[in-house]
Order: sequence, then C-alpha cells, then structure tokens
Amino acid sequence: MLYSLALLFLSALIFGGICSKLKLPPLIGMLISGILLGPSVLDLLDGSLLDISAQLRKIALIIILTRAGLGLDINALKKVGRPALLMCFLPATAEIAGTLLLAPRLIGITLSEAAVLGTVLAAVSPAVVVPGMLKLISGGYGTKKGIPQLVMAGASVDDVYVIVLFTSFTAIASGDGFSPAQLIRIPFSVFSGLIAGALTGIAAEFILRKLKASADKIIVAAMSISFLFIYAEDKFTGFFGFSGLLAIMSMNAVYRKRSPRSAEDLSSKYKSLWTAAEMILFVLVGAAADIGCVMDSGLKAAVLVLAVMIFRMGGVFLCVLGTKLNAKERLFCMAAYTPKATVQAAIGSVPLAMGLSCGNIVLTAAVLAILITAPLGAFLIDFLHTRLLERETASNQ
Repeated sequence: MLYSLALLFLSALIFGGICSKLKLPPLIGMLISGILLGPSVLDLLDGSLLDISAQLRKIALIIILTRAGLGLDINALKKVGRPALLMCFLPATAEIAGTLLLAPRLIGITLSEAAVLGTVLAAVSPAVVVPGMLKLISGGYGTKKGIPQLVMAGASVDDVYVIVLFTSFTAIASGDGFSPAQLIRIPFSVFSGLIAGALTGIAAEFILRKLKASADKIIVAAMSISFLFIYAEDKFTGFFGFSGLLAIMSMNAVYRKRSPRSAEDLSSKYKSLWTAAEMILFVLVGAAADIGCVMDSGLKAAVLVLAVMIFRMGGVFLCVLGTKLNAKERLFCMAAYTPKATVQAAIGSVPLAMGLSCGNIVLTAAVLAILITAPLGAFLIDFLHTRLLERETASNQ
C-alpha cells in the first residue's frame, strides 16, 4: 500500500502541476492520473488501497464540509439577503429536476436512479468557485453589488443541501422504490442535523475555550465529533432520520460565529489537510472509473451533463430575478455557478459501491461532469468577469 500511496501523491503532484501550467484546475490532472493508475489502464494501485477508498473519500467529504462550515459567514449570508438564500438550493433543485426529466429518456435509467444521478451532478464546486470569487473581491469586480459574496455564500450551502438529498435518494433507490415515509425522513434529517450540530458547536466552543485547547487539539476533537455524527447517521435508519453531514457543517458554522479568530486558524490548518485529502479523493475516483462504461455511455452522459447545466443556469437566473443586478451581471452569476468537482468526486462512486444498477453510469457522469465543467467554469469566471462586471474605482486607487 505504501508504494501505491507514493504513486498516488507523486502522480497527483505531477499531473496537477501540468494542469496548473496549462491554466486548468489541478484537480483535472489528479483525476486523469487516477484513471491512468487504475485497473482500467495501468492497474498500478494496490487492491487494499482501493478497498478502503470509500472510507478515505468519506474522510475527505468531512474535511470539505468542515471547511465549508468554518468559511460560512452567517452575517454575510443575511446581508446578501434573499438571492443568497435561494442560491443555496434553487439552482441545484432545477438541475435535479432536469435530470429527472431527461435521464430516463436519454440513458434509460429509472426515476429513482435519475434522482440519485441528479443529486450527484447538482453540487457546485467551492474548490473552483471560491478561489475565483476571492480573486474578484481582491480586484474589486462586482463587489459594489456583492456579486462574489453572493456566489460564494450560495456555494457554501449548496453542497450540503445536495448531499443530504443524495443520502436520502440512495436509500430510496436501494429499497423497494419511493415511499412517503422515506420522503418524510428528509425534513426530519435536516432539522435534527442542524439542531444537533448547532448545540454541539456551542458546547464545543465553550469547553475548548475554557480548556484553552490549541488549534491542533481542536482539530482532533472536531474530527472525532464528525466521525460520531457520521456513525449516528448510519444508526438512524428508522422514520426519524439524522443528517450527520449537515450536523458537521452546522457545528463548524456555529463555532465560527462564536469564535471567529479561532475559526480562521482552524480553517488555515484544514486547508493543509485538504491538500493531501484532495489528491486522495480525485485520484481514487479516477481509479474507480470504468473506461469501458465511459466508452459505451460517455457521449450520452456528456450530453446529459451539458443539458442539465442549462437547467442549473435557469435556476440561478430565477435567484437573481428582481434584484438590482443588470443583464450582464446576471449572466455572470449564471456562468460562475456551473463548475463541478469536489462533491462529484466524493460521492460519485458511492452508488456503485452500494451495488446499485445505475452505479457505473452515475460514476461515468460524475467523472465527465468534472472534466467538462471544472475547466469550463474556471475559464468562464476568468474570461467574463472583466467583461460583464463593474470594477469599483476605489480598487484602482
């Protein structure tokens, strides 16, 4: 396994670095390196590493949600107002609806399988969006109307909303079909996750402050609590569900609100953790991809990815309708909210691991969504912001 880990990290660094030189997101190179190292091409990774890839991806997902929670400024979200709230769920909902409409006809899967696929495709990628928006803020583009803040705020919550739905829809798809009782579990899961996370965040901040715990010890405590939340989610299988993933983000968002300075220190340390976790995540999802399935269904899956992206952009348009944004600024928001990557890598192979019949096509669509939308979205953000957004004069002084 050590040999495989060495190959994983070195190939991720090399291919990621090449993509950076080509002005592409490094994660594209990591994904390609995983495809090359995986069983479908060179088959150089040890089977024991692939056997635990699901657990490693879950840890990466915990880090993603922790960073999202620590980076979520609740006051800024309130300041941006209604459009930011709508951006948290409306574009993703529109994309899921588009998948439900198109996927059964285009790639021949059932409605419940289309719901699973829709939730995999619907998450926006903070790994691509957030750096782009920070660049806009530093340059003063669109800041007068809060456009970068609007996009970042929505992207921080969008992922959690989609992941909660994904957990519910995979449970439905693996059972006997749609059930009203299963659907009712969704709001219970959301509510219980939010409350448990918020209360834990309050208690953890108070206890850790009294103990004067260092940032490193706080990270150990936070990761341990996160693991317990995931364990609790697996145990709550009855009528009253529990979203451990939402609890993780809620806990960290509350911690940030109560202790902003400590949250900033933690966020920087989690960024270092994410450097390694990102490589593991994207290389392993690339290794899990079945090249044969990509060749057979790739074209239809790619068409679906592009088609439902239009639904997503329509959802963004509805979010900013009635605001002070002009037509160019609305168009920019629509383009900036299209990149996919992180969540697709984290959950794209889960249906296959669960033994769902749609597993291969979901993974294929997830990989193609990353390869298509991550570089396209990054390019559009970089290309359009100088052409569509106003720059504040104060930034030039």
